[in-house]
Amino acid sequence: MSAAANWSYTATATIWKKLDEDDYGKPTYSAPIQILCDYGGDIKASKSDVGIEFVVKDTIWTEYALAEMGDFVLIGTSLSADPLAAGADEVRHVIRYADTFDRVAEDFAILTGV
Repeated sequence: MSAAANWSYTATATIWKKLDEDDYGKPTYSAPIQILCDYGGDIKASKSDVGIEFVVKDTIWTEYALAEMGDFVLIGTSLSADPLAAGADEVRHVIRYADTFDRVAEDFAILTGV
């Protein structure tokens, strides 16, 4: 963990990785994973790198590098196997930033949308 992340990522979020689809086409998800983060909310229109427009609900800053579109994330801790039942939001876009000061671990902004 970088020095900056050590003092700034003090909150917890829970992420469920999208795995596959069951026999009926319903997505399946990993067990919940807790990650250290910081977060903010700002309802605004945004556009992903591939030109998809969406409304940003929350931004979660973290060193967790495995988040992808289609995963679900919740600010706080959850042990629920079902991200929808837990109230999680879908990951709509992930932005990667360099670790400018320490060059130890990159930072990521996970954007959820409505």
